[in-house]
Order: sequence, then structure tokens, then C-alpha cells
Amino acid sequence: MPLVAVSAAFAETPVFADISLFFSTLAVVTFGGAYAVLAYMAQQAVETYGWLSAGEMLDGLGLAETTPGPLILVTEFVGFLGAYRNGGTPQLAYGLLGAAVTLWATFAPCFLWIFVGAPYVERLASNAKLAGALRGVTASVVGVILNLSLWFALHVIFARVSAEDYGPLRLWVPDPASFNWQAAGLAVLAAGLLLGLRLGILTTLAITAGAALAVSALLGAP
Repeated sequence: MPLVAVSAAFAETPVFADISLFFSTLAVVTFGGAYAVLAYMAQQAVETYGWLSAGEMLDGLGLAETTPGPLILVTEFVGFLGAYRNGGTPQLAYGLLGAAVTLWATFAPCFLWIFVGAPYVERLASNAKLAGALRGVTASVVGVILNLSLWFALHVIFARVSAEDYGPLRLWVPDPASFNWQAAGLAVLAAGLLLGLRLGILTTLAITAGAALAVSALLGAP
């Protein structure tokens, strides 16, 4: 009801209806945690709706990773930019309202599923057929997270990435000329620290952040 009310009150600004519908659908039909959701959200927000660029989506993910809250809070970042750019004036007020709409649309259905399904969790868990279906969902989530990792990796390491469709399949093709060796080097360094030396996350972040600052100072890169 709040989403319908906001969409009706701002009928001349369809971005609120788009945000309400998109994030409500996202909350209802996606499984597997934030990383599984972000794969679909990033592609739709960037390519379908054009609310933000791939680079800005990466900034939002990085921002969410540095906060103590859940990673899914990156959705408010997307909703804010979508309404800020496609709403009206004052832009800040529209952006904040877009973030609030996104917050409600994302979490209200999740709480509904929890409260409605909680009394039946034990019974459902003992259902062999349902347990098999859930194992299939778990396996597919691994593929979704891999898709997210590749999507973000390509957009970090290459400045230009194009999408080519082959029937129902979509292939991401990077432009070799836009290869960012600094980002690739930092990724390799992080992988070596984590997987090779088995350092902790905070230590790895500190070292890679220092390396990035040093590269920027030496090369004058932003």
C-alpha cells in the first residue's frame, strides 16, 4: 500500500513506480543471499533502467562492503541515484524518497515471507522432495554468484565492456585496448595475499589500499 500511494502521488514521475515494481519483484523471487540478488540487480539497474553506470555500481558495492550493515543495503544506493536523476526538483529530496521506497520494497516482502513461513519451517525441512529442490536452488546460486564475480571483474579490469546476445545467452566481451593494468595488478596482489599468504581481510585491504595510493601518486591516476 505505501508503494502504491507513492507511485500514485508522483504519477508524473514514473521512476517511483519502476523502483517499486523492480525491487518488490527482486525481494519476492530471488534466493541465495545478497550476492545472488546483486548479480541480477546490477545488470538490470545499469543496462535496462540506466539508473547508474557500471562504474557507479562498483562504487556502490564497495561502499556497502565497508559498512557493518548487510550487503543488500547497496539497493538503497541504486534507488537513490535512480530517483535523483530521473525524478524532479529538489533532486536530493527525490533521491531520498527513492532510497526510502527501495528500502521498503526490498525488506517488507522478506519479513512477510519470514513471518508467514516460520510456523512451517520444520515441516518443510523434513519434506524430501522440497529438500531436493532446495539443494538444486543452492547449486544454482553458486552459478549466480560466479556470474556476479565475472561481471564485476570485467568492469573493473576493462574500461569498456559490451554485451553480445546469442539467442537466450548473453556474452560479455571486453575491449582489450581498455585494459586497466593497475586494477588487474591489484586484483592479482589481493589474490596472492588471501590465497597464497593466507592473510586476513583487514590486512589485505590495508596493503592493497596502500598499493593503490602509491600507484596513484606515482602515475597521477585518479
